[in-house]
Amino acid sequence: MTLAASEINNGAKVMLMASQGLYQGDGPILLEARTRPRERSTPNAKNLVDEKKRVSVDKSRLERWKATGVIALSDCNLKAIPDEVWSCETSARVLDLSNNSIKHVPSQVSCLSSTQKLLLNVNEISDASISWDGLAFLKRLTVLSLSHNLLTTLPSALGSLTSLKQLHVTNNKLTSIPDEIRFLIQLEVLKVSNNRISIVPSTLGECSSLTEVDLSSNLLSELPETLGCLHNLKALHLSHNGLRSLPTTLFKMCIHLSTLDLHHTEITIDLLRQYEGWEAFDERRRSKHQKQLDFRVMSQAEFDEGADKH
Repeated sequence: MTLAASEINNGAKVMLMASQGLYQGDGPILLEARTRPRERSTPNAKNLVDEKKRVSVDKSRLERWKATGVIALSDCNLKAIPDEVWSCETSARVLDLSNNSIKHVPSQVSCLSSTQKLLLNVNEISDASISWDGLAFLKRLTVLSLSHNLLTTLPSALGSLTSLKQLHVTNNKLTSIPDEIRFLIQLEVLKVSNNRISIVPSTLGECSSLTEVDLSSNLLSELPETLGCLHNLKALHLSHNGLRSLPTTLFKMCIHLSTLDLHHTEITIDLLRQYEGWEAFDERRRSKHQKQLDFRVMSQAEFDEGADKH
């Protein structure tokens, strides 16, 4: 787009920002990138120049990471985390290593103590290959994504990440959620769908900041009554479980709940109507989607378990 086409008025201030360090879809600058014309030289001197170029590019990448705080290494066919990442130390704010083949998250991760977002989804990380003791030092971490890995457990050390606002661990092999999740009082989004979880700990009800919980596609047959204590909850996804009932106070106490997905569970509309607070919830649900649904259909529609997803 040209300046004229963008309708920028005469006298407007324009800020030009270097964005090389941010992920723009092309990945990080590679060693073979040419940033200046080749120099004429003798064969021996040429080798020296090429070596200097490689060092220069390596150094510029590290400097860029430190300057922006963003380490963007997704989709780089990595099998291990590059050692230069640890050199960023407290400069790193975002570390994106998603969509690689990384198997090991070493204890050195503790040196990235200022990191706020850590994205490790779609790798090959297992229980034995991730240092949770190292992660426990990331006291400023607000987003942790470990979806699409090989995890079977979340350790008690998870409770040390008290600044977490989003936890994504979908599509693993998890069988449980640790009781220590109670310490994540700033957690707003919890996504643990497509695992093998059969019991949700009652301590989840102490995560008072939760607004969205996704427990779909697990092995749940019941939910703890303490879910009714999540007064800020807006969306609850429970599809593809063996549930036959809901916490009795869910609709009464979760007064902001407007999205409920119950597809492929044993819970029926007749059962839902027996819960105290159902009418108020149904009104919120309808109000939320009134602009998306045809009025004539909506005025006659019954509650569809999971209709909020459509």
